[in-house]
Amino acid sequence: MSEKPWDGRFSEKTDKLVEAFTSSIAIDKRLYTYDIEGSMAHCKMLADARIIPHEDAGTLIQGLDQIRQEIAQGAFRFDDSLEDIHMHIEDRLSQIVGPVGRQLHTARSRNDQVALDVRMYLRTEILGIINLLTELQKGIVAFAKDHMDVVLPGYTHLQRAQPVLFSHHLMAYYEMFSRDADRFRDCLKRVNVMPLGAAALAGTTYPIDRHQTAKLLDFPKVSANSIDSVSDRDFIIEFLSSASICMMHFSRISEELILWSSSEFGFAELSDAFSTGSSIMPQKKNPDVPELVRGKCGLVFGNLMALLTLMKSLPLAYNRDMQEDKKILFDTVDTLKACIQIYTAMIPGIKVNRETMARAASKGFLNATDMADYLVTKGMPFREAHGCTGKAVAYALNQKKELHELTLAELKTFSTLIKADIFSFLTIEQMVNRRTSFGGTATENVREAIREAEKGLENA
Repeated sequence: MSEKPWDGRFSEKTDKLVEAFTSSIAIDKRLYTYDIEGSMAHCKMLADARIIPHEDAGTLIQGLDQIRQEIAQGAFRFDDSLEDIHMHIEDRLSQIVGPVGRQLHTARSRNDQVALDVRMYLRTEILGIINLLTELQKGIVAFAKDHMDVVLPGYTHLQRAQPVLFSHHLMAYYEMFSRDADRFRDCLKRVNVMPLGAAALAGTTYPIDRHQTAKLLDFPKVSANSIDSVSDRDFIIEFLSSASICMMHFSRISEELILWSSSEFGFAELSDAFSTGSSIMPQKKNPDVPELVRGKCGLVFGNLMALLTLMKSLPLAYNRDMQEDKKILFDTVDTLKACIQIYTAMIPGIKVNRETMARAASKGFLNATDMADYLVTKGMPFREAHGCTGKAVAYALNQKKELHELTLAELKTFSTLIKADIFSFLTIEQMVNRRTSFGGTATENVREAIREAEKGLENA
């Protein structure tokens, strides 16, 4: 194994414990494709700038391509003594092409090199996450479209509030994941900035062309300050923040599926393929997938806080603490992608218990607001109508009846404005379909929302 690149300064060899403690190769080796791609572009730029001969650049690029194949085929040997993926590739390159391999690191530092690798990795993953979210949304929209005739109680404070279409409820999650995708797209603007050429922190004396390197690597923008280029991890923090919000949405839908699949609710049932049993209780069917997703939400939140804490007191520019960012980032990317994929697969197999939902929507005075609205249409001010309806609810509770189960004579005792037409206001169908304000739960509104979603997803 070659000597370390800083050996000239030191009189003792690095302790093996230090090599193991400081090594990041177990984590950052997954960056190898981006490290090699960045190095190839760097070689081309160095040759075009006449910093190294074109012939040497060609030799270096051929050697880098060989290394890429070796790693992909599992034939590459990793060693803690070389610390990270950058030094592994550089060391192996010198073995393949000889002394010319020493030219690879001209006009750059591992500080700007790792910043480049992480940005290239993250922009690829963000685009993949956006695509995964699109597929999830397609599944949600299709599921909503197939259940347009299902009504369930809408809740506030986890108390039954007003009846809504089940499809309307599902489309709320479509909107959440749309915002998530938008956040990732916006985050991509800050990720997609090319830092290479900042070197260690001050730039370089070589006549490099950073904009050419950016063009070769498909970066639309070049970082403007060399110190910021190597010390910035805002783009990772921003991604972790967007991922945390997205995971919060998954945790919310998970909580609902867990509640809905309980005996107490009985609104829905997960397919056997996405459920588990008990090692001791034969009757159990547990919603482990939503529970695990709900749990993983906390891990992603923790990753965000970990990187914020890691960065909060670092002086400029690069500090070795920042090596820990990749473990945090990779874990978050892997966790988020896994949650999106398993939900995309799980949703189509969910069984909706229509009758149970309908029964729940017909009890608990969910039509109280509609009675108040009815009185408003007859000329009563809303606050007065609210109080009048509240008295009717209290009476109905005492009679162990719902509002629509009271007789017309009973209802008239609360207001002479009440006529026989009140009962049409109190049906579930009317309660749903009279809510025609934009974004409301009326059937035609939801159909239009689904049509617009389908149109948008086709172009995604």
